[in-house]
Amino acid sequence: MAAAAEAAGAAPDYEAAELYTRAFRVGALGRCWMQHLGPPDLSLAAEAAADEDAAVVAELGCELEMVPELQEVCSIDMLMSSDKEEDPDVIPEDNSLLTLRIRKEALERREETIIVDRACRQETLAYEMESHASGKRPDSPADLVEEGELLLTLNIFYPVIFQKHKDYKPYQTVLVLGSQKLTELRDSISCVSDFQIGGEFSSQPDQAPEHISKDLYKSAFFYFEGIFYNDKRYPECRDLSRTIIEWSESHDRGYVNLQSDDMEGYTFNDLSLKIGFPYLFCHQGDCEHIVIITDIRLIHYDDCLDRNLYPLLIKKHWLCTRKCFVCKMYTARWVTNNDSLAPEDPCFFCDVCFQMLHYDLEGNKLGEFLAYPYVDPGIFN
Repeated sequence: MAAAAEAAGAAPDYEAAELYTRAFRVGALGRCWMQHLGPPDLSLAAEAAADEDAAVVAELGCELEMVPELQEVCSIDMLMSSDKEEDPDVIPEDNSLLTLRIRKEALERREETIIVDRACRQETLAYEMESHASGKRPDSPADLVEEGELLLTLNIFYPVIFQKHKDYKPYQTVLVLGSQKLTELRDSISCVSDFQIGGEFSSQPDQAPEHISKDLYKSAFFYFEGIFYNDKRYPECRDLSRTIIEWSESHDRGYVNLQSDDMEGYTFNDLSLKIGFPYLFCHQGDCEHIVIITDIRLIHYDDCLDRNLYPLLIKKHWLCTRKCFVCKMYTARWVTNNDSLAPEDPCFFCDVCFQMLHYDLEGNKLGEFLAYPYVDPGIFN
């Protein structure tokens, strides 16, 4: 009875009536599954060809000798007509389909201007990221994921400063292994805040420092179930959670027993989590991302089995790049304020247009303005 009670406490509510489950220990959930599943269910070995042939025979009720012929006839290679090979990207001139005529006109317009088919590129990007590592196995057996490994799916949302997307748009979807440390997830998260360059450089635009914010401000923390997991791997790291804990303890604010620990000493198997509950990742002092665990399951032989590829990015939201105000072609690299030569405030420029408009041939500053290096969020596309 005690063992059954422990197992019940380790498992989440699969039919949760609320938006999220109750808290449960991730590693205990994996051990519970290991106790109830047999070796065939946990095996990461690919199904043998003989087993696949037997499955076809059982499904179709045919003879075993007919399986190779069926596989050849039903192959996707047979979908292409053999007598007339045509390039699917070339639209014929004599067509009666309205959709093809519209597509042809759109392609002709794109050849004249720098325009991209964003919808098509977004669909292609999502498909490639979802499938490029599917079933991939490592070259070295030492890098093979172990049987019974847990696989967590995490949605990482836009920073709160992104008013347009902060409520409902996942910034990226990541797969992590239960045995991976929190620091590995922290290093895999890409955010435009990490690439900012601080300072004003209108007087010397060529002297902009090469060091980005990520190199200077390395402190960060995850917040899971009342515990702040701080990144303390570097001497310059600070405990960003200390201010929050002191604030919660200064008055009776309803937060009790908030704790702080080092994220380097914890894996996801060590955590207690709720599926569907919004947690927090904070870096650069005040850049806050909501993190939601949407799924926890055992790894399958069709998943990526190369441990070195995890955390594995499988989905990423597409962001439109901000173009230069002058040429309308290239991505903005500079933003100006109080610019006497610009019609807007702030105004965005690419490198070439910024230099040509604001400096003479000798590099002397023209007019009055403040210039800051600009990092476009679309760089992650």
